[in-house]
Amino acid sequence: MRAQPSGGVPILRLGDVLITGLLNELDDKAARAFTDELTDRIASDHARGVLIDISRLEMVDSFVARMLMEMTSMARLLGARVIVAGMRPAVAITLVELGLGLDGVETALNTEQGIAALGWYQAPRPPEGARHDPTG
Repeated sequence: MRAQPSGGVPILRLGDVLITGLLNELDDKAARAFTDELTDRIASDHARGVLIDISRLEMVDSFVARMLMEMTSMARLLGARVIVAGMRPAVAITLVELGLGLDGVETALNTEQGIAALGWYQAPRPPEGARHDPTG
């Protein structure tokens, strides 16, 4: 299974959902390679959903915002539902100030909520010390 494109940003597969993230350090060339890899993976893996975690982005500029919009647009054109998760308040404020409200992009407060919105959930852990009886 491929996990890391040449641009250095991992793209993980969880069933029919791809999970990836954005970092501040992406330059133009790495961003293009990442976008190309993501769109290729959506098509080849028949992904029905993509979660893009941006919780590591401490700030955003017009380049990063444009790249995010392009990625989400391409993914949707390929038939994948896209959710951007983990946006920090400062990033949201900057996007609005730049006039880039990411119209049409679904968001979630964190990765867990984004995964749940795409149809995945994590079963609750049993209480500490509880025993599991597989017979019911």
